[in-house]
Amino acid sequence: MVKKLLHTRFRVSDLEKTVSFYRDVLGLEEVRRSTSGRGSLLVFFKAPDSEELIEICKFDGSGPVVVGPDLTHLAFEVDDMEAFVKHSAALGYPLSDGPHASSSGSVIAFVDAPEGYEVELIQHAKET
Repeated sequence: MVKKLLHTRFRVSDLEKTVSFYRDVLGLEEVRRSTSGRGSLLVFFKAPDSEELIEICKFDGSGPVVVGPDLTHLAFEVDDMEAFVKHSAALGYPLSDGPHASSSGSVIAFVDAPEGYEVELIQHAKET
Protein backbone atom coordinates (compact mmCIF):
# COMPACT_ATOMS: atom_id res chain seq x y z
CA MET A 1 0.00 0.00 0.00
CA VAL A 2 1.06 3.58 -0.58
CA LYS A 3 2.51 5.31 2.48
CA LYS A 4 3.23 8.88 1.38
CA LEU A 5 4.00 11.11 -1.58
CA LEU A 6 7.75 11.45 -2.11
CA HIS A 7 8.14 13.66 -5.18
CA THR A 8 6.57 15.00 -8.35
CA ARG A 9 8.55 15.11 -11.59
CA PHE A 10 8.51 17.66 -14.40
CA ARG A 11 10.62 17.06 -17.51
CA VAL A 12 12.19 20.12 -19.12
CA SER A 13 14.46 21.04 -22.03
CA ASP A 14 16.34 23.93 -20.38
CA LEU A 15 17.45 22.57 -17.03
CA GLU A 16 19.39 25.59 -15.77
CA LYS A 17 16.67 28.12 -16.67
CA THR A 18 14.13 25.99 -14.83
CA VAL A 19 16.46 25.49 -11.84
CA SER A 20 16.91 29.26 -11.67
CA PHE A 21 13.12 29.77 -11.63
CA TYR A 22 12.49 27.31 -8.79
CA ARG A 23 15.45 28.60 -6.77
CA ASP A 24 15.41 32.35 -7.46
CA VAL A 25 11.75 33.11 -8.17
CA LEU A 26 10.02 30.61 -5.89
CA GLY A 27 12.80 30.44 -3.28
CA LEU A 28 12.87 26.65 -3.10
CA GLU A 29 15.91 24.83 -1.74
CA GLU A 30 17.90 22.65 -4.13
CA VAL A 31 18.50 19.48 -2.11
CA ARG A 32 20.41 17.32 -4.59
CA ARG A 33 21.46 16.65 -8.17
CA SER A 34 22.06 13.31 -9.79
CA THR A 35 22.08 11.42 -13.05
CA SER A 36 19.72 8.47 -13.37
CA GLY A 37 20.75 5.06 -14.71
CA ARG A 38 19.33 5.95 -18.12
CA GLY A 39 21.12 9.30 -18.23
CA SER A 40 18.44 11.73 -17.05
CA LEU A 41 19.83 14.83 -15.33
CA LEU A 42 17.83 15.32 -12.12
CA VAL A 43 17.55 18.25 -9.72
CA PHE A 44 15.41 17.96 -6.60
CA PHE A 45 13.81 20.91 -4.77
CA LYS A 46 12.00 21.30 -1.47
CA ALA A 47 9.67 24.01 -0.20
CA PRO A 48 10.45 25.22 3.35
CA ASP A 49 7.52 23.61 5.18
CA SER A 50 7.07 20.51 2.97
CA GLU A 51 8.50 17.02 2.98
CA GLU A 52 7.67 16.22 -0.65
CA LEU A 53 10.23 17.01 -3.33
CA ILE A 54 9.92 18.39 -6.83
CA GLU A 55 12.12 16.58 -9.35
CA ILE A 56 13.18 18.54 -12.42
CA CYS A 57 14.36 16.17 -15.15
CA LYS A 58 16.25 16.78 -18.39
CA PHE A 59 16.27 13.77 -20.70
CA ASP A 60 16.62 14.65 -24.35
CA GLY A 61 16.07 11.02 -25.35
CA SER A 62 12.35 11.40 -24.60
CA GLY A 63 11.93 13.99 -27.35
CA PRO A 64 10.68 17.56 -27.06
CA VAL A 65 8.83 18.72 -23.97
CA VAL A 66 5.25 19.67 -24.82
CA VAL A 67 3.12 21.05 -22.00
CA GLY A 68 -0.50 21.57 -22.97
CA PRO A 69 -2.56 24.41 -21.52
CA ASP A 70 -4.13 23.70 -18.14
CA LEU A 71 -2.54 20.24 -18.04
CA THR A 72 -0.91 20.33 -14.61
CA HIS A 73 0.35 22.74 -12.00
CA LEU A 74 2.05 22.99 -8.64
CA ALA A 75 0.44 25.06 -5.88
CA PHE A 76 2.42 26.88 -3.21
CA GLU A 77 1.33 28.86 -0.17
CA VAL A 78 2.77 32.38 0.06
CA ASP A 79 2.74 34.70 3.07
CA ASP A 80 2.49 37.96 1.12
CA MET A 81 1.07 37.84 -2.41
CA GLU A 82 1.91 41.47 -3.16
CA ALA A 83 5.56 40.97 -2.21
CA PHE A 84 5.77 37.78 -4.25
CA VAL A 85 4.24 39.48 -7.31
CA LYS A 86 6.83 42.28 -7.17
CA HIS A 87 9.70 39.84 -6.64
CA SER A 88 8.60 37.52 -9.45
CA ALA A 89 7.99 40.34 -11.95
CA ALA A 90 11.40 41.87 -11.17
CA LEU A 91 12.99 38.56 -12.18
CA GLY A 92 11.05 38.48 -15.47
CA TYR A 93 8.10 36.36 -14.38
CA PRO A 94 4.95 38.48 -14.16
CA LEU A 95 1.69 36.84 -13.14
CA SER A 96 -0.16 35.03 -15.90
CA ASP A 97 -3.48 35.24 -14.02
CA GLY A 98 -4.76 37.04 -10.93
CA PRO A 99 -4.49 37.82 -8.21
CA HIS A 100 -8.12 36.96 -7.45
CA ALA A 101 -9.92 36.71 -4.12
CA SER A 102 -11.64 33.37 -3.55
CA SER A 103 -14.96 32.90 -1.77
CA SER A 104 -13.03 31.94 1.39
CA GLY A 105 -11.06 35.20 1.34
CA SER A 106 -7.83 33.62 0.15
CA VAL A 107 -5.94 35.27 -2.71
CA ILE A 108 -4.97 33.13 -5.69
CA ALA A 109 -2.65 33.90 -8.60
CA PHE A 110 -0.67 32.04 -11.27
CA VAL A 111 2.79 32.46 -12.77
CA ASP A 112 4.17 30.51 -15.71
CA ALA A 113 7.39 28.63 -15.08
CA PRO A 114 9.80 27.95 -17.93
CA GLU A 115 8.62 25.32 -20.43
CA GLY A 116 4.95 26.29 -19.90
CA TYR A 117 4.33 24.69 -16.52
CA GLU A 118 1.90 26.70 -14.42
CA VAL A 119 2.49 27.54 -10.74
CA GLU A 120 -0.42 28.49 -8.49
CA LEU A 121 0.18 30.79 -5.53
CA ILE A 122 -2.21 30.92 -2.61
CA GLN A 123 -2.23 33.42 0.22
CA HIS A 124 -4.68 32.06 2.76
CA ALA A 125 -7.19 34.43 4.31
CA LYS A 126 -6.18 35.89 7.63
CA GLU A 127 -8.04 34.26 10.48
CA THR A 128 -10.18 36.67 12.46
